[in-house]
Amino acid sequence: MTKFEVNQRTAQRMVQALKEVFPSLEPHTHGGRQYWWKLRDIALISMQGIYDDELVALEMSVRRAVLDDAHSQAEVLQRLRERFVATLPAAAARRAEVDAEAVLEAQGYACRPGPKVKTSPKVTSVIAAALKGPCRLMISYQGKHDPAPRERIVEPYGMLLGTRHYLVARDPHKDDQFRQFRMDRIFWAEVTPEWFVKDEGFDLETYAARAFGSFHMDAEFSRVIWRFDPAAAVTAREFEFHPKQRMVDEEDGRLIVSFDASGLVEMAWHLYKWGDAVEVIEPPALREMVAGLQNNRISVLP
Repeated sequence: MTKFEVNQRTAQRMVQALKEVFPSLEPHTHGGRQYWWKLRDIALISMQGIYDDELVALEMSVRRAVLDDAHSQAEVLQRLRERFVATLPAAAARRAEVDAEAVLEAQGYACRPGPKVKTSPKVTSVIAAALKGPCRLMISYQGKHDPAPRERIVEPYGMLLGTRHYLVARDPHKDDQFRQFRMDRIFWAEVTPEWFVKDEGFDLETYAARAFGSFHMDAEFSRVIWRFDPAAAVTAREFEFHPKQRMVDEEDGRLIVSFDASGLVEMAWHLYKWGDAVEVIEPPALREMVAGLQNNRISVLP
């Protein structure tokens, strides 16, 4: 009555009209009197519209998920995007699609370049379903020393995505240790009807932080210290080499980066990109691996 400067009878008719247009209107009372209303209706989304930057954000999320071989997440995001677009009138939907594509083109969004190991989308989807259970997973896997693939039943805990993708799981027929199974060596996977109780103390981020990349080896876990020369220090400061890294600037302009991790081979692969602009202080095993491989012919920093 105050907002529209009408009498009580007119205000009641307005509320009744609102109920007829939006059947999902929820009345709420306070102290026995009708006090306020909450409106939940998909029509409001259509009235408000979907902005092109919102469609772009969803589309970019879908593409990133595909590039990371997270196909189950890509499918869910794609369905969400289609549901949003479906709420719009046909003309508005077409306009939103065209606008979104224009923004994507203007932003220059492109596929991630570089080599990567192929994984099966079907296997990834099956693993994602098992993780939701959580259910034990039957896989056909060929390990490094296996002459041929063999069936295993494992308890999945998560996936590590990197140059190579790994399934983190336990093999209950062996022990309680967490193991990594290369996704490109899993030929097929099937969710079993067997549930299992997950270790509450396991945290995937904490587990992942024990490695430089996606490869883990407890025997290699050690203190890692690199020293970047002054010319490379500026670029190195822009990198997160490890989630728990520590950076210290030296008086002569050099930069010390230190962290604790395993995965010496992946470290060596990365260090090669820096040419002779980085020195390995620790561990000795890594220093020996890169000895003689670093050179000044690599003039472009990562």
